[in-house]
Amino acid sequence: MDIQLKKGILDFCILKVLSSGDSYGYKIIQDICDYVDISESTLYPILRRLELASYLETYKEEHHSRIRKYYKITKLGIEKLNSFQEEIDKLQKTFDFILGGTNNE
Repeated sequence: MDIQLKKGILDFCILKVLSSGDSYGYKIIQDICDYVDISESTLYPILRRLELASYLETYKEEHHSRIRKYYKITKLGIEKLNSFQEEIDKLQKTFDFILGGTNNE
């Protein structure tokens, strides 16, 4: 997948995973790796950026005698994820144009 296109959808992939429940870095990677390639070095800066934008909150819990950082989607994050559907609809029109779909025969 083109790197610019991938960068544009990773935020929404992460928000989608977290809309199903709180999670931690490694698990987030496992949840989206079937759909898009992502490494830890790519994930954690995105998580920090999403947190700074108030789309995520974090908390820490002990797990097998280690502290694990969890990520939780916020109300603003859910709103952002929902607004992505509008963007997808617009993109679909563009893809139809590029691929010669039914709207421009």
